[in-house]
Amino acid sequence: MADCLFCKIAGGEIPSNFIYEDESVVAFRDINPQAPQHILIVPKKHIDSVKDFQQDDKELAAHIFVDVVPKLAKDLQIDESGFRVVINTGEEGGQTVNHLHVHVLGGRSMQWPPG
Repeated sequence: MADCLFCKIAGGEIPSNFIYEDESVVAFRDINPQAPQHILIVPKKHIDSVKDFQQDDKELAAHIFVDVVPKLAKDLQIDESGFRVVINTGEEGGQTVNHLHVHVLGGRSMQWPPG
C-alpha cells in the first residue's frame, strides 16, 4: 500500500536499522519499547492484520514463527530467560499500524494479565 508506514520501512523508503532481513520479512527495534528488548517483525508483503492471512500466506506465517522468532530470541539472548510474542489485531486489540507486525519482547519479567 502506497501510504503504509511499514510498507515504506520494509521497502527501504523510510530508513531503518534492520536487525534482521530476508526475502519475506524485516525486523527492527520498536520506537516506543515496552521492554529492554522490543523487536517488530514486519512482512514485506502488505497484510492488514492476522485476521487477513490467506491460504497462500501459510509459508510466511510458519517462517515468522518457526524461523525468525526463535532466531531473534537467540540473537537477543532472551531465548533461555523467556520472552513474549504479541500480535495486536484491530483497534480494541491495540493495533496502531494496519500492517501485520509481530512484537517480540524480552529482557524483563512479563506480567499477566497484560494491560
